[in-house]
Amino acid sequence: MAKINSDLASSRRKSRKAHFSAPSSERRVIMSAPLSKELREKHNENQEEKFVKLELRAIAKRYIFLEHLYLIWFGNNQVRSIPIRKDDEVTIIRGSNKGREGKITSVYRLKYVVHVERVTRDKSNGQSVPIGIHPSKVVITKLKIDKDRESILERMGKGREAKAAKRN
Repeated sequence: MAKINSDLASSRRKSRKAHFSAPSSERRVIMSAPLSKELREKHNENQEEKFVKLELRAIAKRYIFLEHLYLIWFGNNQVRSIPIRKDDEVTIIRGSNKGREGKITSVYRLKYVVHVERVTRDKSNGQSVPIGIHPSKVVITKLKIDKDRESILERMGKGREAKAAKRN
């Protein structure tokens, strides 16, 4: 199989180097966490209306694969994950702390981990320290929304809509 994009290195060595020497701005994007089903529905509700129009157009053209069309439309055009930040509320879905919930107390970009409220361990001297959790192992259940975060979500939605329109 040929490479899809010849400008990107597919070497494991180069990919690892790029990952571990990434600047903080890139690490922010790498440290994205998936949204819960409720948040996905909330931030993608305007896309459902567009799908209904698309489905009607498909019926008019006598397409048989409406289910396939549905998967393409929703599989690629949803806001599924977003860069994690302090004060987002998350649920841990993997590891020994699975099922625990809390607010993000800090995002440690250098180590690619986040610290969740009340997820700590005790040191031998009695001091409690937060346990680092990778953002892919949590689900965001409540976003800390401010005007910047709102504009990011809006931009993501518009970009995905434009991509879908270009494809159709």
